[in-house]
This record gives sequence, structure tokens and C-alpha cells, in this order.
Amino acid sequence: MARYGMLIDLTLCAQCSACTVACEALYGLPAGESGVHLRSFETGRFPAVQRITLPVQCMHCQEPPCVQVCPTGATYRDPATGTVQMDYERCVGCRYCMTACPYGARQFDEAQGTVAKCVFCTSRVEQGLQPACVETCIGQARLFGNLGDPTSEVSRAIAERKAVPLHPELGTQPSVFYVF
Repeated sequence: MARYGMLIDLTLCAQCSACTVACEALYGLPAGESGVHLRSFETGRFPAVQRITLPVQCMHCQEPPCVQVCPTGATYRDPATGTVQMDYERCVGCRYCMTACPYGARQFDEAQGTVAKCVFCTSRVEQGLQPACVETCIGQARLFGNLGDPTSEVSRAIAERKAVPLHPELGTQPSVFYVF
């Protein structure tokens, strides 16, 4: 069984927003409603202050709080891929999943009346393609693959680059890892 995941190496990220634009274009989303959100924050102390831009998307957690609170089963964990998916026909737009997600990775789609999120481009992956954000990354900062295979490129890169998930203390076991 696969467990799809992603590495985002911020030392290679050009902060060009190609990942967000690719997501918007693929799914026909209005500008600014991508499955990838760029968050900027400052770190350090004066005078050594640094501004970091962090691409945040669904972490495809292995213990996803969003799945636990969904009253209709619209949000579910796909056992074949280890990803968190959406059945938009079942979503009633209650937004419980938005509240439960500790990463703020979901957004309400006003036009559809449902909650949207990154689905790791499952339709592309099923065709042997990479997710749109990975394919368009000009800095090659993103790697996607099977975390369940320790010999996969993404698994080896996570180990070699000492990548870490966001907020591991939450116990959600994210499938997106970062190199800072």
C-alpha cells in the first residue's frame, strides 16, 4: 500500500507562486483560492530578522482531525494512497473540517457551498503524472512520491535533508515535510 507524501525544500523555493497558480489553473479556481497557500512570517530577533514564506497545503495527515469531525463522511482517508480526499457530493459546507485542521489548509468555496482542499492531484497521479504544483516548481523545491517505500526518491530526500513536518507535536502525522 502506498502512502503518498511530499517534500518542500524551502532552500530551493523561489517564492514565485507557480505552485499556487498551477493549482488554480488545473482546478479552475478563482485567483487566490488555490489548494496551496503562501504564508509569510518573520523569524529571529532584531537585527537578525528574516522573513520566510511558507507554502501550506493539506498535510494529508495519517491521523487527520478533519476526518474525525466530518458529519457526512465527505472527508475521508483513502487507504490505497494514504491521502485525505473529499467527496464533494457529500459535503454540506458545515466547515467543521476547517475548524479542526490545525494547519489552516482548507477554505470555503462560496460558489460551490463546499469546503475545498489540496487532493494531491489524484487524477494526475493515477495517470502517472506529478501533482501540478510539483511539475511547475521552477526551483525543483518539491518532490512527491511514496513515503511507504523507504527507497523512493522522496523518502530518501526527506532522510538525507533532515526534513520535518509542521507541528509534529500535534500527533497528526503529516505527509508533507519541509526543509528549512
